[in-house]
Amino acid sequence: MPLSSKLPDFPWDLLEPAKKVASAHPGGLVDLSIGTPVDPVPPAIRAALAGASDAPGYPQTAGTPALREAMASWVRRSCATTAPVGVLPTIGSKELVGWLPTLLGLGPGDVVAIPEVCYPTYEVGVQLSGATAVRADSLTALGPDPRVRLLWINSPSNPTGKVLPVAHLRKVVAWARERGVTVVSDECYLTLGWETVPVSILADEVCDGDVTGLLAVHSLSKRSNLAGYRAGFVAGDPALVGELLAVRKHAGMIMPAPVQAAMVAGLGDENHVAEQRARYSSRRVILREALLGAGFRIDHSEAGLYLWSTRDEDCWATVQWLAERGVLAAPGAFYGPAGARHVRVALTASDERVAAAAECLAP
Repeated sequence: MPLSSKLPDFPWDLLEPAKKVASAHPGGLVDLSIGTPVDPVPPAIRAALAGASDAPGYPQTAGTPALREAMASWVRRSCATTAPVGVLPTIGSKELVGWLPTLLGLGPGDVVAIPEVCYPTYEVGVQLSGATAVRADSLTALGPDPRVRLLWINSPSNPTGKVLPVAHLRKVVAWARERGVTVVSDECYLTLGWETVPVSILADEVCDGDVTGLLAVHSLSKRSNLAGYRAGFVAGDPALVGELLAVRKHAGMIMPAPVQAAMVAGLGDENHVAEQRARYSSRRVILREALLGAGFRIDHSEAGLYLWSTRDEDCWATVQWLAERGVLAAPGAFYGPAGARHVRVALTASDERVAAAAECLAP
């Protein structure tokens, strides 16, 4: 049986009918469905990429010494940790999410816990490994099942924008350590807190300076507009990172050398991050007011690049309602059954398109 037959339909393919409707709107399509950056790559990062383009030899799977130091320094600053951490570049964060259970040796008979509403690739990655995915937002819901080997958390959440407080994160770490469970925290939106300040699973105030059994996933796709570069990394328990490196060397999962150089430039500069954050903040205000004015309720959304919105109806009905007004959003059902009455509205559109969306949604 082909492996693809064991996987669900690719979610975004199901949006094509709604996209056709939205594209026919007189004002044109406003695509707020996929969170893909639309703003320019910062010049310093582009220069670093170009400067490293004469790269005839094989790059290091572990990353160059300069990149390893850049990743480690960024983690110390942004994740507020004093613990020694392992770091490893990945070919974007989605690649790591999709293959992590397999890379860690999980398979049939193992259970991976994922959030009730979450990025679809968590579940796909479990399916690729042959393990079983269980959706649960509560630790008590997982019970004493000894088959649980891996626990995914996501804060700030994609799609809901929910941020897990320090007290909850501490409970997760304690629960996992009592059971020998690895915790992986998807923190790709860590620097995009709006109404609260997200905290890393690696922070001293969460793990008391001990990152054993903990991994954090990070990405430059949103903070630096590098989705096209596939620039991500994983940090945390040096032993776990070492295991990942050993397998990835065999599998040829190597970040291209020019991208490694671009990452060094991106991680070492926070000015472009502040500029991009300001763009998203402005777009967020406009879209939030437009949605509220159109009768939507916005839940969570205190961080990240999305507004988790509802009209208290089936999400596909909302998708159609928006499409008829030229706006394309992602149905909450993409992220699990519990999301079936919400849509995810992305902030990743140009200022002109965001303004157009607000105009389309005006009563």
